Order: sequence, then C-alpha cells, then structure tokens
Amino acid sequence: MKFYGTFSILFYFLFVGVIVSQDQSQLYQIDQVEFTGLKKTKEAYLLSILNAKSNQEITLNQIEEDLQVLKNFSGFADAEYILESTYKGYTLIYQLTERNTLLPSLNFGGIRDNIWFSVGGVDNNFRGYGDLFFGHYLNNNGRHSAQIYFKKRRLLRSEWGYSASLQKWTSDEPIYFDQGAVDYRYDNNGLGMSLIRNFGLTKSIELGGILFQETYTKNNDQILENPPGPDDFGINKFLTKLTLNDNAINYHFFYLKGYQTTLTLQNVMGIDSKIRFNSAMLENKFFFRPREKVNVALRTRFALSTNDDTPFAPFVADSHVNIRGIGNRIDRGTAQLVINAESRYTIHYEKDGDWSSQFVIFMDAGTWRTPGESLKQILDVDIFRQFVGCGIRINYLKVFGATLRVDYGVDLYNPSQRGLVIGLGQYY
Repeated sequence: MKFYGTFSILFYFLFVGVIVSQDQSQLYQIDQVEFTGLKKTKEAYLLSILNAKSNQEITLNQIEEDLQVLKNFSGFADAEYILESTYKGYTLIYQLTERNTLLPSLNFGGIRDNIWFSVGGVDNNFRGYGDLFFGHYLNNNGRHSAQIYFKKRRLLRSEWGYSASLQKWTSDEPIYFDQGAVDYRYDNNGLGMSLIRNFGLTKSIELGGILFQETYTKNNDQILENPPGPDDFGINKFLTKLTLNDNAINYHFFYLKGYQTTLTLQNVMGIDSKIRFNSAMLENKFFFRPREKVNVALRTRFALSTNDDTPFAPFVADSHVNIRGIGNRIDRGTAQLVINAESRYTIHYEKDGDWSSQFVIFMDAGTWRTPGESLKQILDVDIFRQFVGCGIRINYLKVFGATLRVDYGVDLYNPSQRGLVIGLGQYY
C-alpha cells in the first residue's frame, strides 16, 4: 500500500503536471471574444491591444498575458476570464470591473515658507480609448500657473501615438550666487508636441519639441541688502526631447510588481542667442511584494547636464520632486543622484470595498554637482542629504489614481531640517 501510494503521488506530479504544462501552451480555437462590464471603455480599443482575436487560435499563456494587460489598464479595477465551449471551439469572455478614471482634483501641500494648492481634473481613459487628458490651475505662494495636456497613447490598429501640451508656469525661484540666494519670479510659457512609437505594450519612444519663453524678474523683498544678478531678463528657446520608456509594472488593485526604466535626452537651443544646453536623465523604478500586505518601492534617478557656471542650473533639490522634507528648491545643480526607498504596509483593505489605507516608512537620499564644479563633487559628504520619515496613504479604489498622500521627513544628520509633504497620488 505504501508503494502504491508513493507511485500514485509520483504519477500525479509527473503525468498530471505534464498535462497542466501542456494546457498552458495548448492552442484553443476562439470563435468569439466578448467583454462584460464595459460602460465607458470601447471594445474596439481593447481588441486592438490584446492577443485574443475572434476566429483565431490562442494559448492559455496568451490569455493570461491579456488578463494582466487588462488589470494594468487604468480603466479597470479588476479582470477575470471564462472559456465557454461551443460546437466550433470556445467563446472567450473577459469579465471586467470598470472604475472611474475622470478625477476632479483638489491638491494642496505645505512645507516651511511654501504653501500651494491646485484644482483641475484628469482622465486616464479619455473617451474610452485609453488616452490621457488633464488640465489644472496651480497657485504656488500666490503665483499662478496652469497646464493642459493630451496624450493619444496609440491610434487604433497602429503602434503610433502623439501628445500635445500648453503650459504657463510661474514660481518663486531662489537663484544661488557666491554672495547668497537671490529670489526671482520665474515665468515659463510653452507649447509642445511629440510623436510616439510603441513597441508592443511595454516599450515606447517619444520624440517631441517645446517652444517656450523664459523670463526672470528679481523680487522686491530680498534677504541680501544688495543682491547680485540682473533685475530681469528673458529668452526664447526651443527644446527637443527624446524619451525611451520600458514599463513592465503589473498592477493588482493598488499593489505593484515589476519595473520601469525611462531615459530622457534633451537639447535646449536659444532662438535669439547662441545658447546651447544638453541634459540626460535615467530613472528606474522597482516594485516588490515580499508579503501579502507589504509593497516595497525603489526609485533611482541620475541626471547630467551641460556644466555651465551659471546660477540657473536645471536640477533642483525639492520636497515635491525628490527628497521629502528638504524644502522648496533649496539648491540647484548640473548633475544629480537621488535614491528613494519606501515600504507600504496595508492597514485596511476590503476587495469589494471602496477604500484602503497604507502606512509608509521611507528614506530619501540625494547629492548633486553645483554649476562649474567637477563631477566628483557628487561624492562630497557635505552636499549629501538623507531624510527618513513616515506617512500614510488613503486610497479610493473606484477612481484611478485617487490616493491622498501625507509624508513627514526629517534630515537624518540635522533633525532641525524637516517638513510635511501632502499630495495626490503615490510619491513615485
């Protein structure tokens, strides 16, 4: 009996296991592909991005790939599938739970000497074709900014897409001279367009340009008694940008797994002057789920630009962008290295509910090269900053991207430097 039982177990794992393995690659004749639960999303768009097609053969592996594509799509909270046998083959039915992607936004934040808020709206599934459209107004310490942006991720039945944007940005910018910081009002008005070439569902190249005007006006209130620098100046520029993106992040409700790599190359040319400027930025994101309720997120960013000895360097150290708690544009550089790490622990979550919450602990660290200095300055311990902190996330599951974020960061080596950062959406 022992021999018989052992033989039965071996038979199950060897024989049945082979059958399961073969089933994954076995071809199924699909007579028809159907979708249930659609309200806004267009069926034609879904068919254009999925492996499954009517009157074609497909494997279970390909069906599982399609299922993950649907889970990754911003318009769906969840997706499942059913194979129903017919007299010719099978009907493949994807059961979808749509969620709202039109999100009116009221966003606000505050750190020392910087209060801001924005109002607007964003739709990550515009007109049901997976397009991105957003517009918002931003008030940053009394300065008025606005932006409208549209991205057609792909034209139906093609690998091509495009984007267009119109932006007005106004802010108070500290510019750093040898004598100290000088406060300027910075204005940037621009019009941009780009062409997108997709390679499958995860890889893309985007080539575009932005025509814009920059102006700097020295503020009346200054810390320095005789602040250096010009009172005002402006320049017209044209920016050419090439972005290579590989996005292999998989979604399971609000949990993430996988990676995303983005390389951005930029060239800025002065239209009425001989100004030439180049920059490159490589950003990597990694997401792990070591336990059921734990999501670990990592981000690295390395940026390098033309090293002109100018106070108007492109990369900033900022609470909103890279180091939570550090302040509002506390310094600028022509090179930058930033590492962010956080662990998100789910406090409350119900699969059929509307809300979830997460507790977050994080570490943000960064260093940069000041204009005109050697690249080895990135290794200078006097410039290196490291903040640690904790926060909370409140997720409304029925609206894509509806996450309220509250973080409090403290400088690990100078605890007097600290700040509260509030925003909409995960920090990265």
